[in-house]
Amino acid sequence: MFENAKKLTTDDFIVLFRENKLGFARLGLALSKKMITKAHDRNRIKRLLRESFRQTNLPSVDIIILARPGLAKKTNLGINTKLNKTWEKLTSCYGK
Repeated sequence: MFENAKKLTTDDFIVLFRENKLGFARLGLALSKKMITKAHDRNRIKRLLRESFRQTNLPSVDIIILARPGLAKKTNLGINTKLNKTWEKLTSCYGK
């Protein structure tokens, strides 16, 4: 997946993506213990990422989200705002 992937970066996470031929988007999450030390923070962030992905109509792409340090300190609203901007950028790269 990491080969031939395009990259979008924010202060909080890195998004790697590439087109797939399946007709629907797929999501992969990499939230390491090194970046987000507390399990309840990792679980909260995973829930937010999955729900945002589920509610967004994305083109047929494979997506991997990598956490960056400091993501656990962000509020739910802050994470959702960043994700919505990221989904818009990703959609503009591939269209619908």
